[in-house]
Amino acid sequence: MLAVAFRSYTQPILVMSAIPFGMVGAILGHVVMGFSLSLMSLMGLIALSGVVVNDSLILIVSINRYREEGMGMWEAVVAGGARRFRPILLTSLTTFFGLAPMIVETSAQARFLVPMAVSLGFGVLAATMIMLLIVPCSYLTSKTPGATQATSSPGSAGVLRCRRRRRQCRPKRTSSY
Repeated sequence: MLAVAFRSYTQPILVMSAIPFGMVGAILGHVVMGFSLSLMSLMGLIALSGVVVNDSLILIVSINRYREEGMGMWEAVVAGGARRFRPILLTSLTTFFGLAPMIVETSAQARFLVPMAVSLGFGVLAATMIMLLIVPCSYLTSKTPGATQATSSPGSAGVLRCRRRRRQCRPKRTSSY
């Protein structure tokens, strides 16, 4: 379904490339906390996959929008990463700190939920830190256009000036000296 939305086969792979890093973080969280993997841990991994896909999806969509505005690939990746860095980081940190009381819970009633919280919490932390680096780098190395790049008019000497606040691209005026 992502291939239809992106009109590309490689961008859904970029979106889902962060899932294994989240799983590694979840397994490391189990090792650090001294828990073995259980069925509830696997439920946490499924929830983790959804959170990680959402974070990388909004990053790729942001980069594609900047590409549609006429920015080059490097500028679009930098602008998209800067625009989505804070929202991705804040949602991941609030997820982890929201799960932290459950992770350290020692009561018998909540004991079966702790492996799920460990999977989700530590996986989100690991995937976020790695995803903010790997997904933009993978986007740069992929040769997919992703979004059509704006072309300049013949009289503009091939130079576009993009305004971030208004999200408009217009030809840059060149002097006739």
